[in-house]
Amino acid sequence: QVQLVESGGRLVQAGGSLRLSCAASGPTISSYTMAWFRQAPGKEREFVAAVSWSDGSTRYAEAVKGRFTISGDNAKNTVYLQMNSLKPEDTAVYYCAAERLVSITWRTYNNWGQGTQVTVSS
Repeated sequence: QVQLVESGGRLVQAGGSLRLSCAASGPTISSYTMAWFRQAPGKEREFVAAVSWSDGSTRYAEAVKGRFTISGDNAKNTVYLQMNSLKPEDTAVYYCAAERLVSITWRTYNNWGQGTQVTVSS
């Protein structure tokens, strides 16, 4: 079982940038599809981005395409989410997740971090 710990969330002004980190312990991240989801108050958890080393693919939600980039460092066993041109609607708790299949559906994932708060002020 992989353990995940997110970091990097904070308050930022609209138009700014943040990089979130997800440090994994246990199995290597290359064994998983690694994904980022987010959940705003009163809303359902939604897919943000995913990377799968099995086929080298990345996937993004339409709302973040062109602004966010998911990447990983296998040597550090860490996945990153670079977020640029942030908007107030990006405000949410961001969660890292891992699963051994490719999916953009949060219910598919069984391994989660505790989340990190991102707040974008207007």
